[in-house]
Amino acid sequence: MSKVNTLSLFGLGQIVATPGALLALEKAGQSPGEFLERHHSGDWGNLDEHDRQENARSLEHGFRLLSAYKTVAGEKLWVITEADRSVTTLLLPSEY
Repeated sequence: MSKVNTLSLFGLGQIVATPGALLALEKAGQSPGEFLERHHSGDWGNLDEHDRQENARSLEHGFRLLSAYKTVAGEKLWVITEADRSVTTLLLPSEY
């Protein structure tokens, strides 16, 4: 994976992906880095205002962070960074 070159608001820790997320990315011809860079820079994707506010609180207080995106093939993909910033996971909502 390429190095993240955007403004980073928090640490990603170890990056992992579920089998479903990897398959969705392969089907769409997209790289995990595309979604990780967005998440890492605070582009939370397709979240409603309540969830965006939760992420703002999470940044301030060290809680879990969630981003929601769609691949070019239309499949939903989540990126979750744990509260202790030790792990960031790419997954499908059905795998949560």
